[in-house]
Amino acid sequence: MPRRPLRLRTAEADAEVRAGLDRIRAEFSVPGAFPPAALAEAAASAPPLNGRADLRDVPFFTLDPPGSLDLDQAMHLERRGSGHRVRYAIADVAGFVRPGGALDTEARARGVTLYLPDASSPLHPRPLSEGTASLLPGRERPAVAWTIDIDDAGRITGVDVRRALVRSRDRLDYATARRGDGDPRITLLGEIGERLIAAEAARGGVSLPLPEQEVVHAGGGWALKLRGDLATEAWNAQISLLTGRAAARLMLDGGVGLLRTMPPAPAEAVERLRLAARALGVSWPGGASYGDIVRALDPALPRHAAFLHDAAGLMRGAGYTAFDGAPPEHAAHAAVAAPYAHVTAPIRRLADRYATEVCLALAADRPVPQWAREALPHLPEAMQRALRRGADIDHACVDLVEALLLRDHVGDVFDAVVVDVNGDRTGGRVQLVAPPVFGRCDGEGLPLGEQVRVRLEEADAPARRRR
Repeated sequence: MPRRPLRLRTAEADAEVRAGLDRIRAEFSVPGAFPPAALAEAAASAPPLNGRADLRDVPFFTLDPPGSLDLDQAMHLERRGSGHRVRYAIADVAGFVRPGGALDTEARARGVTLYLPDASSPLHPRPLSEGTASLLPGRERPAVAWTIDIDDAGRITGVDVRRALVRSRDRLDYATARRGDGDPRITLLGEIGERLIAAEAARGGVSLPLPEQEVVHAGGGWALKLRGDLATEAWNAQISLLTGRAAARLMLDGGVGLLRTMPPAPAEAVERLRLAARALGVSWPGGASYGDIVRALDPALPRHAAFLHDAAGLMRGAGYTAFDGAPPEHAAHAAVAAPYAHVTAPIRRLADRYATEVCLALAADRPVPQWAREALPHLPEAMQRALRRGADIDHACVDLVEALLLRDHVGDVFDAVVVDVNGDRTGGRVQLVAPPVFGRCDGEGLPLGEQVRVRLEEADAPARRRR
């Protein structure tokens, strides 16, 4: 079969996709319009501007996916001796939301912004999330400004956080902002990002370079693509991780907060991964961690892709941990290899508003507001529920488009890579080369990590995959 991307182009196919997306919205109870009282609060809200640091002359810029309007973060970067200073302005959503009010109640019920291929269901009303609170260029905005100094090894040497007034200069996007394009801001971001990536590796952290399936509407139709990590995305993520580590340290030192945690992989799971590496011919020298191995792999190579698929099984158990008093027994996030907190996306994620308020209070040596303190024990469950719904929606959208793309190709033969093999060797999972679809494959002796040819057959009964 030709290795060209399949695309749903007809008006009939477009209608089927949109009808399917509406069914997904209904199945997962995706929130629709905001209650009138919440909309009224959002329209009338205006955070106080007195007492804020005036950072309007600092040339902040934003870096987000193309077309984004809900801009949580803006940054300014500079060299300081052999190290760097990172200024990270975060939308001050708490200034717009009255604790206990209608907008607060609705945001608690939603938990996160949900993204579907044709529309999003925002955590906050669009006039706020894409307007008055968003760090849009050329607009004066209330923000929470983090100032973080790092040394030449990427270690944090100083932290300050306070409310500020900022004005972003430019809105950049991942697709066009690349190192080497002449923009000194991206050059500096790459310099800091690579330094922080090296520091993460030295701590024992790991980020899996696995591309994700994504439904796109472009070129006159619907299609699936693998969304890989652009270098600018990875560097930008490191700025957020840096800020999250600084926030976690503030909260642990202050004895109150909300951490994003993940336990280390069990020893037996790591040993199983060693066996998979041996079967795939992936070198794992003595003394090397699985993070060391992952960083040396290329997901475009079939054997490496299969190993990374197995390695993803070690990155499980992430959650939120609230504490007030003694620090939690397990405070670290294994992938970050350090304590870490979510504070950089309050427009799109509920927990960040509360964790940020805790950090502001601790940094100023004043009591944590009671509304934030009382909410902490309830946030882990609420966030897990919201994030689980978001992941289920993502999977359902991919499943929908996969089924529509492939339904007229039963009996066709596709190139694929074997990414997993059943314990009894009677089948496994494969990833088609084009379109990038994952699926079950029956057959004895599937060669793990090898490219094969597979025939598409009609399923006995429809079933949503488990991922």
